[in-house]
Amino acid sequence: MNTISLCMIVRDEEDVLGRCLESVADLVDEIIIVDTGSKDHTREIARRFTPNIYDFTWIDDFAAARNFSFSHASCDYCMWLDADDIIAPPDRQKFLDLKKRLDAGVDVVMLRYYTGFDEQGRVTFSYYRERIIRNRAGMVWKGAVHEVIETRGNVRYSECGITHWKLHPSDPDRNLHIFEKLLEQGTTLDPRQQFYYGRELYYHKRYQEALKVLENFLKEGRGWIENSIEACRQCAYCWYALGDERRALEALFSSFAYDIPRAETCCDIGQHFLDRECWERAAYWYVRALECERRDDRGGFVLPDAYGYLPCIQLCVCYSRLGRQEEARRYNERAAEFQPDSPAVAYNRAYFAGLEPAM
Repeated sequence: MNTISLCMIVRDEEDVLGRCLESVADLVDEIIIVDTGSKDHTREIARRFTPNIYDFTWIDDFAAARNFSFSHASCDYCMWLDADDIIAPPDRQKFLDLKKRLDAGVDVVMLRYYTGFDEQGRVTFSYYRERIIRNRAGMVWKGAVHEVIETRGNVRYSECGITHWKLHPSDPDRNLHIFEKLLEQGTTLDPRQQFYYGRELYYHKRYQEALKVLENFLKEGRGWIENSIEACRQCAYCWYALGDERRALEALFSSFAYDIPRAETCCDIGQHFLDRECWERAAYWYVRALECERRDDRGGFVLPDAYGYLPCIQLCVCYSRLGRQEEARRYNERAAEFQPDSPAVAYNRAYFAGLEPAM
């Protein structure tokens, strides 16, 4: 069986590191911990699981730190986790099965990354990440922030998932500061960095600046398809924030130039028309969302609800407002198939029951 080195970079993670390592220690063959300057009990916690603890002076470069961690790995494959990640119980057996089948011909394994959840713990946001990489195969981390490995060779996708389970928010300004430091140093951002820089500007409500960066990213045409589609959506959100609804809608439609429609975008367009009480047009786009095939292996950000629950519950609203109550009721029951305990489904059922004539 091929062996796996878990390689992590950490700093002041005493509240989550033990939980992370407990979830994975018996699944991997070696644990490498690179500490970038902890002042709490992170190192003491790490020592309970591994003697392989190394120091790395933080230089505002995540790729450099991750490459340093990989350089100390001795196993056949390197795997990375953040300190607030875990391998949840439902994925442990999937991981073991994957490890048993991991043959020498595989260069990269992509695992699902679950990063958004609702109140019931259901995944609301996920995407694939390069998670297990053949050691010493020449693939390295790139990017000071939002770092990535440019994969090559035989890439396998697995249904096993990693759960990102935060207990406290990270520094909301960290990534933006790193980008701005790079620009001050005269660094030219590559397309991926441009995309994420634009997103950071949007999150900081610097909408005009975000638009400039994202629109330039799209104009240059060198970005990955999934990032280009997402950039169109981000531009739309900027235009909405700036009060220009026409340009927002145009930005959403422009995503169709890059590939077939994604359900996420169709739902955005449906929401545009629903907010303006254009029920027929809203219904049209929610129906289109239901027709979209969910393809997580494309690598883009995925909102699972956009491929089922969300368009169904919104179609219930649209058809009810159009007076087509039976269709509305049917879509509410379809929504229940995706989320049986949805409060919206329960509310709609009570509403429809009130429409029934008294016996």
